[in-house]
Parts: sequence; C-alpha cells; structure tokens
Amino acid sequence: MATNHFSFKAGRINLYTITLVTILCAAFYLVGVWQHSVGKSIVFSNGNYACTTVAATQNSTADVTVDLDFTAHHTASDLKVVTKVRDIQLPPCDGKFSEYTPCEDRERSLKFDRDRLIYRERHCPVAGEILKCRIPAPANYKVPFRWPESRDFAWFSNVPHKELTVEKKNQNWVRYEKDRFRFPGGGTMFPHGADAYIDDIGKLINLADGSIRTAVDTGCGVRNDFLTNFFEPAGPTQIH
Repeated sequence: MATNHFSFKAGRINLYTITLVTILCAAFYLVGVWQHSVGKSIVFSNGNYACTTVAATQNSTADVTVDLDFTAHHTASDLKVVTKVRDIQLPPCDGKFSEYTPCEDRERSLKFDRDRLIYRERHCPVAGEILKCRIPAPANYKVPFRWPESRDFAWFSNVPHKELTVEKKNQNWVRYEKDRFRFPGGGTMFPHGADAYIDDIGKLINLADGSIRTAVDTGCGVRNDFLTNFFEPAGPTQIH
C-alpha cells in the first residue's frame, strides 16, 4: 500500500515539473520574438531592382546605413598574362626516312646478333639515336580512300612496294591494279578458304556472340569481327 502511494506521489510531481518547464519555455520564446520585432524596419529604395540600402533602428536610438556592393572584384584582366608560349620547331627529315619505323629500322637491326634471330626482334632506338625531325610523306602521296572503300583499296603511291603482290600472288591477298592495290579478301593457302578456317576455330571457342573481341594469333593475320592490332616484323615482303 505504501509503495502505491509513493508511486502516485512521484508521478504527480513529475507532471507538475513538466508543466512548469513547458510554460517557462513558451514565455521565453514569446519574449524573444517580441524583442526582435520592436524598433526594426527594412527600407528598399524605389526605382531600382537591386537592394541598395538597409536602414536599421534599434530601440529608436540610432540610425545605421549599410551599403551593399554587388560588383565583381575579380575580373579576367587580373589574370597573369602569358607572354611566351613554348614553341618547338622540328625540321623535316630527309626523304629517305619516309617509311622510317623507329623500332623496325632494317639497317640498325642488321647490327645485332644473328644467334636465335635476335636481329629480327624489335629494337627501339636509345636516347642518343632518336630522330628530332618530322617524318615526310612518301613521294606522290595521296589522301587515303574513305571507308568503306579503304577496306578494299589503297593507293600504290602511299605504299610503293610490289613485293607482297609477287610473293603472295597465289594466295590472292592483294592485287596491284594500275595506281592502286586491291584486297580481294581471302587466302588460297587454306584448303577451303579463310571462312572455313575461321569456322573451324569457331568450333573450339565462341566467336558468335561477340564476347571475344581480342585475340593473339601467332603466325597468321586472318580474322573475322575482331579488334586487331597487327605487329608485323620487318621483312622482304614489306608488309610491315
């Protein structure tokens, strides 16, 4: 019985405390709002869209005027002017370098060891051997054919070498016709043609859905629907 009486008394005290705190908070809030609203006014100038002055009076005892400045204080004229631009002038290389490939220089490659055909590997020039000139275009250079014509034709003057058309003539890779090369498509080195060769590969790996887009093909450049990056070593056929 004593326990119930104590619990009732404690609950009543808590209710009185909460009510008193709520009343005090409300009173302080109302007093604060009233103090901030008395004696303060904001005046806008007429005839101008921008706010130019704000006149504030506190308890009607002082007048304070504040000028608002909306002008930019940093402009492009403040930027540092660069008076000197790095300009590199490279002279054109001699005409004999029109087909120069740095890492496939035949004359330089012949200076390397013949053991294990090391001289046939790619040998890029060291710092002291790098040319500092612009590689010229071949004589009588023409603008290449646009796609899709470029898939089947190339100007002979841009690649003036017939070696491949002679040594690979029986494989029907490339034909020399007047002033251009024509690529018939196909290679008779395959008993049933290049398409059948690719189909045989397709039986081993999935080539149909496009999931394989890059392949390393050793010793053969035949491909179908692949993104190719073909590095051919320098050789007598000039295919590189």
